Amino acid sequence: MRIIDFTKLKYDAGSAVEKNPLTINADLCIFGGSSAGIAAAIQARRMGMDVVIVESSRHLGGLTTGGLGATDIGNKAAIGGIAREFYGEVGKHYGSTEPDGTKWTFEPGVAKQIYLNWLQSAEVPVYFNQRLEKVDRQNGKISRLIMTNGNRFSAAVFIDATYEGDLLASAAVAYHVGREANSVYRETLNGVHYGHPNHNFKVWVDPYTIPGKPDSGLIPGVTDAPVLRQGQGDASVQAYNFRMCLTNVPDNRIPFPQPNGYDPDTYTLLSRYIQAGVWDALCLHRMMPNGKTDLNNFGAISTDHIGGGDKWPEGDSHTRERLFQDHLRYNLGMLYFLSHDERVPESIRREVGQWGLPADEYPDSGHFTPQLYVREARRMISEVVMTERHCRGYDVVDDPVGLAAYSMDSHNCRRLVIDGRCINEGNVEVAPGAPYPISYRAIVPKGEQCVNLLVPVCLSSSHIAFGSIRMEPVFMILGQSAATAAALALEASCAVQEVDYSKLRNKLLADKQVLEWKK
Repeated sequence: MRIIDFTKLKYDAGSAVEKNPLTINADLCIFGGSSAGIAAAIQARRMGMDVVIVESSRHLGGLTTGGLGATDIGNKAAIGGIAREFYGEVGKHYGSTEPDGTKWTFEPGVAKQIYLNWLQSAEVPVYFNQRLEKVDRQNGKISRLIMTNGNRFSAAVFIDATYEGDLLASAAVAYHVGREANSVYRETLNGVHYGHPNHNFKVWVDPYTIPGKPDSGLIPGVTDAPVLRQGQGDASVQAYNFRMCLTNVPDNRIPFPQPNGYDPDTYTLLSRYIQAGVWDALCLHRMMPNGKTDLNNFGAISTDHIGGGDKWPEGDSHTRERLFQDHLRYNLGMLYFLSHDERVPESIRREVGQWGLPADEYPDSGHFTPQLYVREARRMISEVVMTERHCRGYDVVDDPVGLAAYSMDSHNCRRLVIDGRCINEGNVEVAPGAPYPISYRAIVPKGEQCVNLLVPVCLSSSHIAFGSIRMEPVFMILGQSAATAAALALEASCAVQEVDYSKLRNKLLADKQVLEWKK
């Protein structure tokens, strides 16, 4: 049997203090090697900027290389620029037969190789394992980033391309974590949300250790969270999971290993749900090339670790490492449980056992993705906050830098007990009327807070609007637009808030960004 080495599968791989710390100077410093960061780097180089990517982990490409190979699209026609180029490169690799040559499903290793080729061709250096310790600011500007290993990165302009918004927070830019109440931005889908049938319990499931006995305590995965009223704000974030790349090709399949710290009692709730007649935990997976799949959450009890990520956005590296390992143990342990535990019907064990980890993916991390799906963390608060009203087309911005088109999609945030039964809360899936524009003012801070920072991922948005915006193609689009604005700000020696929007718009259109949706 193959021995799987998960020792390198960590959030924080550690970085020793450098004996001779580096001092790096650039026109543009991009903190975060996500898809947004890579798109930003390529665009900046095309505009003649000296660029550096600083990544806190050893992983490049964020979720696009991290297992999310079945692209969340919304509307393909809303995707242009470098994002469209990427899916064109995917199409070239697989010999796409689509009229425009694109392909929207792909293997993680293919996506990573495209990104590596781009960065090598553009001569963009990437510094890995760089944990941010301090941000130096002078007169409302970031002057340099100081890392825990002593390295220092100085630049004229900075982009925060992390999923967590770590740079914007360290730069004292205003942000929010959690769900706003509906009343804050005149919304209807924000805050606590009950009643959506998808990804909720289809049958009554008892939450107590001894069924019917509340004083016996709750089983794992269920909390004693207060009920709260519909639309009330709280500090919860939508659930995280790993988008797991699996395969059913026998010659490439590694059977699911038992993770460290595995406890089968963790899945008592799932076992009860199956025993009650519902089996759908692995339904939502789309086939990708070469017998692989992108496994996502589905149903009431699946890969989403509901409530497990609430401490992640503000957590230090030790907290995030603990939560990372908890999610790894939960996700991989679920697959091991479903394929091995005798409480699971034999038919289900056989079905799940047909899948395994792909031997040709992620060789440096035990063939398991090193990228946790951080669906939301911090969100900047700027002059324009994207809200449900923008998604629905009731409010329309006049300074677009890209379009979003996906449903207002929030995964569940809490699992609690109401009237003696398990209830999931927080799921929302409501489509916008059409693709809608994202404001330039939503990706730059307020001028009095920082004048040389752009934020294409943790942009200024409410919880429910971010659920629509938070898709990888949109992050690529906004990364490209942010880099374009950075180049124009450097050229004009002005604050990012003072960039001439007409020049920005013309350049974005020339570079094939889609800024308007014609009905």
